[in-house]
Amino acid sequence: MIDFELDDELELVRTTARDFAADHLRPSVREQESARAPSAEARAAFSEIGFATLEWPESLGGSGLGALARCLVLEELAAGDPGAALALDPLGLALYPLIELGGETALREFGVPLLDDDAARAVLAWTGRGSRVRLEREGHSISGRIPWVPADRVDLLVLLDEAGAVVVKDGIQATPLRGSGLRAAGASELNLAGTAVCAEWKNSEAATRALARARLGVASMLVGVMSESAEYSRAYALDRVAFGRPIAHHQALAFLIADMATAVDGARLLGWEAAWCVDSGLEARESCATAFIEAVEAALFVTPNGVQILGGHGFMQDHPVEKHMREARTLGLMLGGVDPAREEAGQEVADCGDRVDLTPEAH
Repeated sequence: MIDFELDDELELVRTTARDFAADHLRPSVREQESARAPSAEARAAFSEIGFATLEWPESLGGSGLGALARCLVLEELAAGDPGAALALDPLGLALYPLIELGGETALREFGVPLLDDDAARAVLAWTGRGSRVRLEREGHSISGRIPWVPADRVDLLVLLDEAGAVVVKDGIQATPLRGSGLRAAGASELNLAGTAVCAEWKNSEAATRALARARLGVASMLVGVMSESAEYSRAYALDRVAFGRPIAHHQALAFLIADMATAVDGARLLGWEAAWCVDSGLEARESCATAFIEAVEAALFVTPNGVQILGGHGFMQDHPVEKHMREARTLGLMLGGVDPAREEAGQEVADCGDRVDLTPEAH
């Protein structure tokens, strides 16, 4: 029998994150969007619980709980507000290039100082295939423009591509943008003009692992967003009465609601499987890419239909489903978007086929 139950420790982590989102994020989503930042109370509670160091090694004061625990937390926080979830974590997705390429030394040098400032932000910018970032390198300095990052303040910038990663800290000019999704995280265009390189690592295999883990993080947030959209629109359909009964009881809408729930669960389980591969030390590039692809495609099905179920009300800020749709589309464009991930997942399948000899003589 297949068991999808979490163990007691992971269930406690999940419940803690769900309670945090219910207490600090969900009640103030519009205020956070207007302020382009979560509240001071949310920052203090986030730091006290220790969500930021969930995947950090214990030698640096982290919990060392692994990728699956991180997925559970990101899903629950993103169900409350994915922009706030990004803004609350000082290191965020930039953790993965640091730990995969630079190890604990890099995390100690660049990550630990950010924990002393609740408002500090590190940003991961993908500069490889599918990216719109155009940078020029001259010796130990970098110049160029990054069109958009989900942050108003950038204390540490990690540039990741297929070959490795580069870290810069000083000389980062951020120009605020209005943005559509993830408004609680802020939005900026970054300009680098001869910015000095603080650290650089070249290791294509480690860079691949870092990108895979970052994609898994985004996939987890997408699951949280579409789960919230599906649940909110389902509850609305059960409450809204038309032709003498709740609209959820009409066959066409009932089938749609069921399809949305199925899409959420499918994307969630693929993410959990990918996280298990990461925690088990298995090759996770294909599974993380697949989880990201499925999460993006499922979110682009679930969140617009969440708006449609509410009809005209779905486009009003009285209800959060229009926000869910904006957030899902924005998250789906991160890390180069879905097309490079789809190419990588397809290449992995092709490579596996090349390694298997299916000729009759082989059997």
